[in-house]
Amino acid sequence: MTNAARFREIYERSLKDPAGFWGDAAKAIDWVSPPKTVFDPSIGVYGRWFPDAKVNTCFNAVDRHAITAPERTAIIYDSPITGAQRKVSYGEFREEVATLAAVLQDFGVTKGDRVIIYMPMIPEALFAMLACARIGAIHSVVFGGFAARELATRLDDCQPKLILAASCGIEPGRVVHYKPLIDEAIDMADHKPDAVLVLQRPQEAAKLQAGRDYDWSALVADAKAAGKQAPCVPMAATDPLYILYTSGTTGKPKGVVRDNGGHLVAMAWTMGAIYGVGPGDVFWSASDIGWVVGHSYIVYAPLILGATTIIYEGKPVGTPDAGAFWRVISEHGATALFTAPTALRAIRKEDPDAVELGKYRLNGFRALFLAGERADPDTVKWAEEKLGVPVIDHWWQTETGWAIAGNPFGMGMLPVKHGSPTVAMPGYDVRIVDEGGHPVPPGKMGSIVVKLPMPPSCLPTLWNAEDRFRDSYLTTYPGFYSTSDAGYIDEDGYLYIMGRTDDIINVAGHRLSTGAMEEVLSGHPAVAECAVIGAKDALKGEQPCGFVVLKSGISTPPEQVEKELVARVRDQIGPVAAFKLAMVVKRLPKTRSGKILRGTMKKIADSDSFNMPATIDDPMVLDEIKVALQGKGLAK
Repeated sequence: MTNAARFREIYERSLKDPAGFWGDAAKAIDWVSPPKTVFDPSIGVYGRWFPDAKVNTCFNAVDRHAITAPERTAIIYDSPITGAQRKVSYGEFREEVATLAAVLQDFGVTKGDRVIIYMPMIPEALFAMLACARIGAIHSVVFGGFAARELATRLDDCQPKLILAASCGIEPGRVVHYKPLIDEAIDMADHKPDAVLVLQRPQEAAKLQAGRDYDWSALVADAKAAGKQAPCVPMAATDPLYILYTSGTTGKPKGVVRDNGGHLVAMAWTMGAIYGVGPGDVFWSASDIGWVVGHSYIVYAPLILGATTIIYEGKPVGTPDAGAFWRVISEHGATALFTAPTALRAIRKEDPDAVELGKYRLNGFRALFLAGERADPDTVKWAEEKLGVPVIDHWWQTETGWAIAGNPFGMGMLPVKHGSPTVAMPGYDVRIVDEGGHPVPPGKMGSIVVKLPMPPSCLPTLWNAEDRFRDSYLTTYPGFYSTSDAGYIDEDGYLYIMGRTDDIINVAGHRLSTGAMEEVLSGHPAVAECAVIGAKDALKGEQPCGFVVLKSGISTPPEQVEKELVARVRDQIGPVAAFKLAMVVKRLPKTRSGKILRGTMKKIADSDSFNMPATIDDPMVLDEIKVALQGKGLAK
């Protein structure tokens, strides 16, 4: 049987017999009370998974491995910025987590209480998350260094009992002062946490406020001296494990809820089936714990499986060079890397001939996975050629917690089609519909939806906002979850993500994909990365504008490159695209997780007011974009 036939059989079973399929997957989990019912469609907004089961996520991610393989490495911490490295065994991990959980209990934290975690990429961030899971507290990780106002809105929404924080984060060339941001956020917020536990990093000791702020290390040391350790608290599988607020929200934040049981089952299943990782393998997700990728594939999935996870406090380039990723893979023996296309483009821009890669031996490295934004074919092909391993794009969302579409590396790869994240994964019945909700034929672009129910680990609701959950995701296309992404499915069932539905622009009555234009621009040999937006146009409604960053060492004048880009889009998409504006810029505005802020760029082009994106990496880039647009007669 071919890989394609075997996968099709597995996929069809997941849709025809979801109870049998996910019931089998649930056998990988150690349950307090195993599920008798796999799925109950009568409860929740669209039904709930494993509604009668009891379980503890921390036990599955930490204790069971500490019992069977206490010396196995759970965490490898690598910080080229501070020059620090550390390895934590599963046995040590259990002691740290159980002790910190006892400290939380001393502050009155119990099952169902919320705890905000505001941490950099250090092992203690994982201790904090698992300590909450151990005692049934619901953690909400906020990206370290997030703006005070954004932190304040999250304080008011989830109303945490405690904040667990570090004194600072470390970026190349600077220290990010966390404590002043926390103090400002608490002053702004209506809800005041009972206490703030601060881990004092060697790079900066924060000033603690008497009666509210406490020294994390001192509390843990005292608890260890007293022999305090908290046991795992049994949780209903449907109890929340965490709340994660979607990045870049304005106004009231949108808190995605993840439950314990469905999350455990999906995380354990995906590590083998999608990523081809087994217990004891070293897996590296080069993300941040503040994002969903970090939750799923830095923290929970590798640990639930009993693998080793890498926590990297650094950048793809500049810490110290464009070989940083290859050094980590080589030094720690990573079998797979999961990163964002942006990181790969940054590496390629600095080192197009992969000279740095030649300095390292990547023995045992089996696959590179990409997600977070669209992976342009040119970058994927470059990585395939230089690395000599499969480069696998896959597509998912904060709301789902794992891949909606992908190439099942662990089950046997399907043929790669560049530009596609391949096919829907088991449990996801993906459809393409028009604005009226009617199915469209293969190859025709429309809105991407998923037939309900969603598979395990997908959000059952939003935190304290069930009506908003329905309105945001379920009402536009009744019976379906709306992804807010646009794309098409080809004759072979391969899915193509062409952008958010608001990235489909209307040029003189023609609906055009900015993603398709970006694919054309990125294929130019001088282009390192690009973004296309639709700017207001009095005559045509919208006009496409392309922004490109050139590779290092390009000698062709920018004006010549811009002319060539306009011609490429005309040749490959056609005059209908009306593509006349291409501009070379030094860099693109991005979030700290590497997503390009296309919506903000559009507002600048349209001369609309906007709030500074809370997740922006460097606000100064927006001024550069405005100058470039003004040079083309836009952005008054």
